[in-house]
Amino acid sequence: MAYPERELPRDGALDRLLLTAQYLTGRFQSGRRRLWRIVEATNSSLSVEELRARLRRDGLTEQLAGAAFGLVRAAAERTIGMRHFDVQLVGGWALLQGMVAEMETGEGKTLTATLAAATAALAGRAVHVITVNDYLASRDAEQMRPVYEALGLTVGCVVHGMDPGARRAAYRCGVVYCSNKEITFDYLRDRLVLGGKPRPLAQRIDALAGADGAGRLLLRGLEFAIVDEADSVLIDEARTPLILSSPVDASKEEQVYRQALQLATALQPKDYIIEDRQVELTSAGAERLREMAQPLGGVWSGPRRSERFVCQALTALELFERDKHYLVRDGKVQIIDENTGRLMPDRSWEQGLHQLIELKEGVEVTGRRETLARISYQRFFRRYLHLCGMTGTASEVAGELWAVYRLRVAAIPTNRPVQRVRLPDRVYGRTEDKWAAVVRAIRQRHASGQPVLVGTRSVAASEHLAALLDKTGLPFRLLNARQDADEAQIVAQAGEPGCITVATNMAGRGTDIKLAAGVAAKGGLHVICTERHDSGRIDRQLFGRCGRQGDPGSCEAVLAAEDDLAATHAALPAAWLARLQLVPRHAGRLLYWLAQRRAESAHSRARRQLLQMDDALGDVLAFSGRGE
Repeated sequence: MAYPERELPRDGALDRLLLTAQYLTGRFQSGRRRLWRIVEATNSSLSVEELRARLRRDGLTEQLAGAAFGLVRAAAERTIGMRHFDVQLVGGWALLQGMVAEMETGEGKTLTATLAAATAALAGRAVHVITVNDYLASRDAEQMRPVYEALGLTVGCVVHGMDPGARRAAYRCGVVYCSNKEITFDYLRDRLVLGGKPRPLAQRIDALAGADGAGRLLLRGLEFAIVDEADSVLIDEARTPLILSSPVDASKEEQVYRQALQLATALQPKDYIIEDRQVELTSAGAERLREMAQPLGGVWSGPRRSERFVCQALTALELFERDKHYLVRDGKVQIIDENTGRLMPDRSWEQGLHQLIELKEGVEVTGRRETLARISYQRFFRRYLHLCGMTGTASEVAGELWAVYRLRVAAIPTNRPVQRVRLPDRVYGRTEDKWAAVVRAIRQRHASGQPVLVGTRSVAASEHLAALLDKTGLPFRLLNARQDADEAQIVAQAGEPGCITVATNMAGRGTDIKLAAGVAAKGGLHVICTERHDSGRIDRQLFGRCGRQGDPGSCEAVLAAEDDLAATHAALPAAWLARLQLVPRHAGRLLYWLAQRRAESAHSRARRQLLQMDDALGDVLAFSGRGE
């Protein structure tokens, strides 16, 4: 059974130099005039059967792509009452050219994806439309299903909790919608079936030898991928490797974890330092730990092991906060995805961190898990024969997209002029003053009948604001990881007159808030950002919930010098400015520019190190014959 995928490129010094030169000269950027030729080429002169045959014979040429786009456009207008705009045709052609289409929020990326997905599927490619979460995968698959079926294509959707048989059936469809995490873990499961051999030659050898793994494979290979919210998937989430694991008997380790927490609690703040979310013991702290651990014996007799266990325990105590990094639900610790604000069921931290947090919260301790396979997003997505993506915020990371994935960025103009009004940021010294200002701003907009969306970074922050609104008697809807089941209903009502919606990052990407009748005359949706994110791109995604498709809208940021981002990445100026009631505008802008610059630099460094480590690990495993 064929399992198509690309051999991973390995760049030498000269290759990296040439790539850098291409980036600096701007040659990786697309020519807008060349992309617009697809609008003139779009027609529906061929039948679906004729087009299918010619696409499989001649490939994705501009003439055939134009004919396919014409059929898709006609099918969409006939089945779901939506006709692709010319700018969406340009975006679809950019996808077929292997680019990242940068389209302003609200410009209809879901509909745009049908152009490239249907064309590639008619050409016989296995098409994966990859989104950031199961909710969007299910929503987009159901909304666009009539378009594909009108063209004779089947549509599958893979979400968490599906059994292997259902997954396998979904992946056999012409177009498959799924989240980035689900498809990556399914790929790792296939790697286990194939014995970790990533090369097609190894599969053919197995087939000749009578191996029976083909019938147990989930995917049909890595042929054609469209990554929605590409910067989130390919950049923001690429700092952490994905690890497929199985539980092992670790009953004896629970006592060690308990002792580690006790020792960590006994240490003084002067005994350790925290920098870039890493905990290290001072020399005095290491000596103090040796004195406390000596009577325990066993694993505590080794100083290096003792320090590693205790530093991990300190990480659980100091760096991971309930209702920010995780929730405790049904007696279990469930991780919150920091980029999407959603829960990640059945995911766990490695190296004992998850068990330490369970002990910290007083819930049942799960067994440690043994790593079966691992891969990074960089390594996984570079294996697609054809990779492309869509997002509203790609220009800031165009260099990294090119250097890592060989993806060029195509800036697609908006269909209508943007009417979004950006108000000046307000930065207060103390957090209490910030929240008071947020409540005042909400009350003012609510009184005028304007709907308000308030973005927060954590569950705890969203619930703190909800409590303040309760005290003032303002009605609101709350959307965070605790209310994820009501997401569709809450988002659908967020554009009603006077509606107040308090949300975490769940409302930051992929959500389309439609304005009710009469709301545009009141100024449209007003968005308030209450805390900056590590990347300004995520802030832009939140602001992009308003002013979509030519609708009016406004947005502002109400911040504090005591917020986590400033306190972590610009501690000294933040501490000084925190003494003021209202920070001068230029000082506040400079503070958050510096904090975000440092945070993005640290994340970029982490992604680069992960890629280097992943490549090195892949070389070692390939040399040993194990693959992944």
